[in-house]
Amino acid sequence: MTSRGAGTAFSRKNYRLSTEPEKSKVTGIVNSRLLNDYLHRVFTSADGNQPAAAYRKHLTFQNLQEHLERLLAEENGSEESRDQVAEGRLGPSTVVLDHTSGFEGLLLVDDDLLGVIGHSNFGSIRATTCVYKGKWIYEVLISSQGLMQIGWCTLNCRFNQEEGVGDTPDSYAYDGNRVRKWNVTTTNYGKSWAAGDIVSCLIDLDEGTIAFCLNGISLGTAFDNITRGAGMAYFPAISLSFKESVAFNFGSRPLRYPVEGYRPLQDPPVADLVKARKLLGYLKNVIHIGIDVTEGKLVEKDTSMWQLQGEPTVLITLAHIFNYFSPLMCKVYLVEDVLMTFLLSILERGGAVEAHPLIQQLLDLMWLLMEEYEVHECLKQLLMSLLRAYRFSPIIPDLGLQIHYLRLTIAVLKHEKSRKYLLSNVLFDVLRSVVFFYIKSPLRVEEAGLQELIPTTWWPNRFTKEGKESKEVKEESAEERLRRRAYERGCQRLKKRIEVVEGLQVQILKLLLNNKDRGGGEASRYIFLNKFRKFLQENASNRGNLAVLCPPEYMVCFLHRLIAALRYFWDGHKAKTPASLSSEEAYVPPQLFYNGKVDYFDLQRLGGLLSHLKKTLKDDLAAKANILIDPAELQAVTMDDLDEDEESATSAAQSQRPSAALAIGGALARPAWLSSPTLGRANRFLSTAAVSLMNPRRPLGALEKIKVLTLRAEQRTREDIEGTHGNDGLLLGRPPEEPDQPITENSLLEVLDGIVMMYNLSVHQQLGKMVGVSDDVNEYAMALKDTEEKISRCPKRRRDIHEELLKSQKVFSEKLNHLSRRLAWINVTIYSKEKMQDIYWLLRVCIRTIEHGDRTGSLFAFMPEFYLSVAMNSYSALKNYFSPVNSMEELPGYEETLMRLAAILAKHFADSRIVGTDIRDSLMQALASYVCYPHSLRAVERIPEEQRICMMKNLLAPYEQRPWAQTNWILVRLWRGCGFGYRYTRLPHLLKTKPEDASLPSLQKPCPSTLLQRHMAELLRSDRDLAPSFLNSVLNQLNWAFSEFIGMIQEIQQAAERLERNFVDSRQLKVCATCFDLSVSLLRVLEMTVTLAPEIFLDWNRPSSELLLRRLAQLLNQVLNRVTAERNLFDRVVNLRLPGLESVDHYPILVAVTGILVRLLVDTDVQGTERATAVLLADPCFQLRSIQYLLGHAEPSALAAAAPASDKRHFSLHTYTEYISTEELAKVEKMLNHLSEESKQAAATTLPTSEEDLCPICYAHPISAIFRPCSHKSCKACINQHLMNNKDCFFCKATITGVDDFTKPASS
Repeated sequence: MTSRGAGTAFSRKNYRLSTEPEKSKVTGIVNSRLLNDYLHRVFTSADGNQPAAAYRKHLTFQNLQEHLERLLAEENGSEESRDQVAEGRLGPSTVVLDHTSGFEGLLLVDDDLLGVIGHSNFGSIRATTCVYKGKWIYEVLISSQGLMQIGWCTLNCRFNQEEGVGDTPDSYAYDGNRVRKWNVTTTNYGKSWAAGDIVSCLIDLDEGTIAFCLNGISLGTAFDNITRGAGMAYFPAISLSFKESVAFNFGSRPLRYPVEGYRPLQDPPVADLVKARKLLGYLKNVIHIGIDVTEGKLVEKDTSMWQLQGEPTVLITLAHIFNYFSPLMCKVYLVEDVLMTFLLSILERGGAVEAHPLIQQLLDLMWLLMEEYEVHECLKQLLMSLLRAYRFSPIIPDLGLQIHYLRLTIAVLKHEKSRKYLLSNVLFDVLRSVVFFYIKSPLRVEEAGLQELIPTTWWPNRFTKEGKESKEVKEESAEERLRRRAYERGCQRLKKRIEVVEGLQVQILKLLLNNKDRGGGEASRYIFLNKFRKFLQENASNRGNLAVLCPPEYMVCFLHRLIAALRYFWDGHKAKTPASLSSEEAYVPPQLFYNGKVDYFDLQRLGGLLSHLKKTLKDDLAAKANILIDPAELQAVTMDDLDEDEESATSAAQSQRPSAALAIGGALARPAWLSSPTLGRANRFLSTAAVSLMNPRRPLGALEKIKVLTLRAEQRTREDIEGTHGNDGLLLGRPPEEPDQPITENSLLEVLDGIVMMYNLSVHQQLGKMVGVSDDVNEYAMALKDTEEKISRCPKRRRDIHEELLKSQKVFSEKLNHLSRRLAWINVTIYSKEKMQDIYWLLRVCIRTIEHGDRTGSLFAFMPEFYLSVAMNSYSALKNYFSPVNSMEELPGYEETLMRLAAILAKHFADSRIVGTDIRDSLMQALASYVCYPHSLRAVERIPEEQRICMMKNLLAPYEQRPWAQTNWILVRLWRGCGFGYRYTRLPHLLKTKPEDASLPSLQKPCPSTLLQRHMAELLRSDRDLAPSFLNSVLNQLNWAFSEFIGMIQEIQQAAERLERNFVDSRQLKVCATCFDLSVSLLRVLEMTVTLAPEIFLDWNRPSSELLLRRLAQLLNQVLNRVTAERNLFDRVVNLRLPGLESVDHYPILVAVTGILVRLLVDTDVQGTERATAVLLADPCFQLRSIQYLLGHAEPSALAAAAPASDKRHFSLHTYTEYISTEELAKVEKMLNHLSEESKQAAATTLPTSEEDLCPICYAHPISAIFRPCSHKSCKACINQHLMNNKDCFFCKATITGVDDFTKPASS
């Protein structure tokens, strides 16, 4: 009001007051007798007793104010005496954190100086007020459960980046992260805390003790006999590590868990509190008492259905009350203690929120009778109190506290004017409102009541030691079945309770997405859209700034609620407009990505930077979408411009903000997301080095140069989004490939786009993180089973071992009971069937969006990369994260979705429109993972034949200049199960070692694809240029990989032989193993090629066949010689059995080489065998001993030398009968016999060649080619290989124009 206590001259309305009966008919004010009775009933005295009518003062509106002031002042005398400075306390009466001198390290402090975030190794800060006598308490709201030490310290305590509260003699702390107490030394104390808990810190300076409570439950006395006396006063203090956050309540708000006998450090506003409670009582009286004008008496009214109904008497009475009540409602303590408590009491009667219209009436009154700034502040404080109460309420079995606060939030947001104000100015700007959509997971299941809700625990226990389900699955016992069913019933009870909370959260979002409330400005939905976009921008643009990011666990819950609300409105629109699409067919049309109506910030597009795409594709935009780019937009911002902009923006920011503590600058001036525990802004950086870290590297404003035509999010209106006649809004620029059919309301399309972006920002990582609880259950279940087996085998005489095993069994059982209940909570809130369907729906949205975008041709490059990322990641989440609880196969349309995603991966992994290396790598990896699993591989086989052939052609492109290792892996997976001795899942020598995660793609059972193999064979046969270029690149990479491997094992061997103790770098071992694995996989691809299309090597009518065969033989001989030599380097390194080199063994590489040789020498026609044999024997590196080694045949000389070590086992394929069939072994025997015979004949017939007739390059083959025009000579193998990369002569550097056969003249 404009003038408090200055008569009845109200600012908004001047009421004509009169006691004359004839005027009452005009003004609507009741007669004086009835008015007097009414006012005395409303404004009762403090004791609640009404004096007799003859003795009480006659009340009218003229003397009401005087009467009201006297009532409010009745107890002020005693209250003021109680409000004196309390003895035992020193410092300001308003207690805050000391941001001027009482801190150490880097800290981020909230505007209200009550919330703090650690921004260095171990920052410390204390409060401004200390205590030296009496009993005192303060509360700390835990926002993150990391490393913190909370307690008390004296002024003399000196902290640093390593030592904080509790690490010095006169400081005492509790640490719920490590569950310890600290005072120089440390001991176990208390319970572990979690985000959302409240720690109460109590100090009794009369007894000399310090104690702590967690969520109101005492943890016991932590310290006694603390130092007291002259000069000893204790400050509240905290030390916290990087990114940990808390909020303090010294008494500025009501304590959540007050303790009798202890006073908060900051005194409550007692006088204001008494006054506010009186005024609230008068307000309740107005609501309770009605005036029956016709009967001329007062009547009791049903408060729940109370309405103002334009009664002037009641309105003026309320105006008097609000005259005093309004200024009090701007104070946070009073809002929380008085107003919020009253509003909650209205809803306590149960029923739907709609059944309590009184709250709406009260909000109408507030907007009518309070000044605008007062309503704004009151609503802001009310929402902040609700959010804080919701977030820091303990979990109880029925979630009653959370439901209570959400119901009131809904009731407030149902009020249109309040909702729009809160949306515009509070929900995303001041508050961390996404907290409303989060359901926290209890770490301490006992306190959450999960033991009562889920009395029986269960976990899967049919596991082998490899962590996979046992092959010989035992029948589930009757006891196990009963336990499992009881556990599932408990999970269902929990699910029903959580669904109630989720339903309320969706109701909040439905209110925020309301687009019908257009009275008095924009509809709520359009305000929400602009704020939501800004929220996404802050999370996308500050990926490295943890203080600004929305925590991923909040994002997961927000995503699911938003999907539910979006689909509700989407299907509602479909019901009204049958021609539009249902939410099951939802997608984002491609024009959103290039028409500039939706801001994608600086997120990468498939085709690169937006500015680059606008320049290169401006003609396509004009032709296809009828969009003309402003020439000003095409002027690229040079680096010089950026530097100038940066300097000018920084200097401007500094001139505007002289205070170093507030110098956060430009883009981060009002970040909407901080890990701020008070759920508000964090605007002060504290640094002992006096350095502000928040000067932005570059303000957002300068980027607007690039997007001249793009409207800022907060500037957009309903017309800009939905469009009007002749204006398509968000759908401007429809390409001809896009159907001219209404999809849904444009605003819902933008919400959908935002949901996809949210999943990409942090939801996927969080889904993967929470699987850890399920993994823990499996590990403990395996440990328990193992312990029980040991107990059964333990000899009776060893009672000591038996007792230890029983202790272990008890520990594992308790841990499993705890984890299985916690897992039930996580499965309901994160991995339930409904949540799985949401992610599946999102996957299908992305697939449809990519398909529609792909049809636009070159404009597909404008699509943001995150659509492809979300398509791949959401499929991965459905397959890997939800599978323990729900199966993906049960989802509707699963097979078709799998096939459509396969088509996307197959087409776009080599799409020239996609330029980002990261996204191309991701597509390649996704395709590689896809072909490892039978279900998804069959999906690849079901895509149209033309796309399959195109995919195989892209896979067979030369390996240079691209991520060839992944390509090779894909081809290997298509072959695995068909090659020689290639039917294993894990290598034979690794079966006894600790298993890896059985769900890894590399550990899947072989599932070869004969269909894709056939396509590969046809391509290699039909395209005469494709085969040589592909095989040459494979041979080059094999040469490189194997050479690198040999070089590395030489270094490892040398290090192992040194006398001094030394360690080989684990990274070097990993690279070495990788080179070995690459060599094996490249050999398998060569085996695949030789098997599918042997004519590439053996049909010498093809121009490159002979050369390819010679190169192949050369490499095979090199590999065989290195691996099979007796007591060689390879043997010695394998026998070291170094951690990291587990995969390096004889078997994988030798069977791969054997497979190629068998195919060339045994499984081919006579002519092919002859050619392959001739080339192999002609290679100077060929040694028959290497082939004999395969079957365990050692040379006589080697046997003699190895006689002393007769126990040493030799490698032989005969020992791997489970992996190699008898038929395959017979072929190896046949090959050995054939080569033995042929090598003897070759040795007998070969005439000695003079050195002059040998090739001067390799000295291995006779001269067989002469070059034109220079007439220099070499063998054909050398010149053919040379000409693949270079046209200059070896010797004279002349350009070679041709090569002729050379035969030595007979005369010579």
